[in-house]
Amino acid sequence: MGTATGPVGIPEQSGPRPEAFLSVRNLKVHFPTDDGLVKSVDGVSFDLERGKTLGIVGESGSGKSVSSLAIMGLHRTGHSRNRPKIEGEIWLDGQELIRADADDVRRLRGQKMAMVFQDPLSAMHPYYSVGHQIVEAYRTHNSVDKKTARKRAIEMLDRVGIPEPGKRVDAYPHEFSGGMRQRAMIAMGLVNNPELLIADEPTTALDVTVQAQILDLIRDLQKEFGSAVIMITHDLGVVAEMADDILVMYGGRCVERGSAEKVFYEPRHPYTWGLLGSMPRVDREQTERLIPVKGSPPSLINLPSGCAFNPRCPYADIPKDGITRTVRPELTDGGGKHWSACHMSQEERTRIWTEEIAPKL
Repeated sequence: MGTATGPVGIPEQSGPRPEAFLSVRNLKVHFPTDDGLVKSVDGVSFDLERGKTLGIVGESGSGKSVSSLAIMGLHRTGHSRNRPKIEGEIWLDGQELIRADADDVRRLRGQKMAMVFQDPLSAMHPYYSVGHQIVEAYRTHNSVDKKTARKRAIEMLDRVGIPEPGKRVDAYPHEFSGGMRQRAMIAMGLVNNPELLIADEPTTALDVTVQAQILDLIRDLQKEFGSAVIMITHDLGVVAEMADDILVMYGGRCVERGSAEKVFYEPRHPYTWGLLGSMPRVDREQTERLIPVKGSPPSLINLPSGCAFNPRCPYADIPKDGITRTVRPELTDGGGKHWSACHMSQEERTRIWTEEIAPKL
């Protein structure tokens, strides 16, 4: 089965891996509520190098977006009563962010790291023009006059494919289409050439043609700036096209992580099998019906005991000692830097994937 490791397949240690631009160590984000403690993220770790893309996938409520907001330091805003308890370490280019001064994190946000949100209409201020908001984002981190910043805003709108950027710079968010707003959000995020870009469901609610354009744009800008990219999505087609590595989240924890090739062609967790089985294929004739993941995501207040996926897992009874329902599995490297958290033996999982799952996909 390999060697047991830390929360997400990384040996238990403090500090970043030397070659990693972003290192997340045992990140926990817990929200106190009247109903109990919501463990939105419960021990997630990963590394990301410059120029590489990490895809984080999972159903709604699995902790994907909460993780990214923690990296950006956005959980610190708002009323203190609503702020979550955050533990662990987040290292960005050698600087630890969780225990850093809020002003220091604010200076990094927009300059060294930026985020493209899922809904640009709500993320952008409706009372200010798109150009005004890009100008303000640029001037916050650069000592330039408004004329210079406006020229930079027009340049960025042109770079992301906004037609007639000299005119559209004065338009308001509601005057843009969904695809154009998303491009404007990307322009705002990249105006200061950040070294880390987090894209949270950047293609949701866009038609497939615009989706492809947005993904091509992110890929081209990544090559130009050498940025590290985190792509958060429930769409496995997006990560198949964009990601170098994939992290699969379920119930606030990582259940599988590895290279995109490994996760797609040699998946080792039943939940990942379910995600792949529910994804339509366009590269060949589909003869079988899509196989949905039965049941609903678990409550993050009262997670099932043992493996959080066990109520929905068709293979939960294979380990005969009932360990699936009593002991939470830890991530284990099964070889080739491919980690998974499952009580079934690697041999059993390989057999099930090869004989039962893969032929149907």
